[in-house]
Amino acid sequence: MTGTKAAGAAIEATGLVKSYKTKDGTVDAVRGIDLRVEPGEVFGFLGPNGAGKSTTVRMLTTLLSITSGSARVAGVDVAADPSGVRHKIGVALQEAGLDERQSGRELLTLQGRLFGLGPADAASRAQELLELVELTESADRPSKSYSGGMKRRLDLATALVNRPDVLFLDEPTTGLDPASRLVIWDEVRKINARGTTVFLTTQYLEEADQLCGRLAIIDDGLIVREGTPSELKAELRARRSLDHDPTLDDVFLDATGRTRERQAGDVQEVQA
Repeated sequence: MTGTKAAGAAIEATGLVKSYKTKDGTVDAVRGIDLRVEPGEVFGFLGPNGAGKSTTVRMLTTLLSITSGSARVAGVDVAADPSGVRHKIGVALQEAGLDERQSGRELLTLQGRLFGLGPADAASRAQELLELVELTESADRPSKSYSGGMKRRLDLATALVNRPDVLFLDEPTTGLDPASRLVIWDEVRKINARGTTVFLTTQYLEEADQLCGRLAIIDDGLIVREGTPSELKAELRARRSLDHDPTLDDVFLDATGRTRERQAGDVQEVQA
């Protein structure tokens, strides 16, 4: 964990529930979770497909209503003041929301203007972010010419225009090649080192092990494990009297009973 800590939690959720009405009745996608993320953390949120990861993120970022329970992000009540939350967060979802006709510089400058910056300040902020994510050489090319990894880095930059207290990253490296994945990891570390709290959802266990100071594992809408990677591994070794050091893969399997398959870049992806 890096960055400067502030008073109070960066994210706090109590009894958080999201239910959907279907023709067969009510389905609970998230079934009453409690979370606390401290300022300056990189907090990982692991789980198989359909476990409730993205639903939780969408509630915390005001994109979905909360059925019951409460949540505060950057000190602001999500349900009572969603606009206030949106001014304090950055969000990069699984699919980069970029207008590929514009250059990286144009996209970032436009974002700055939408957040109320004047022309000069918006241009200055765009240049600062292009340098942060190492896209200065490609800044004036249409983003449709960018590689997948470059698009993800630009998407990260757009989420940082308003200098958010909390950055939500929803599976930021899914589908990237191994080299691009490592670049994104470095970008996340740099962002966090500047004091931004990062809430990272991922299906890649090595990614969580590399980046996260603490993490939670969600399965079937409930948190089934929480702690630092080291704590979770040590607990599993002691509880099962193992004669070797378990991996985070082993922790995940113990918690959920899921299987895993080897993916590009020696990263294990969780499968439902």
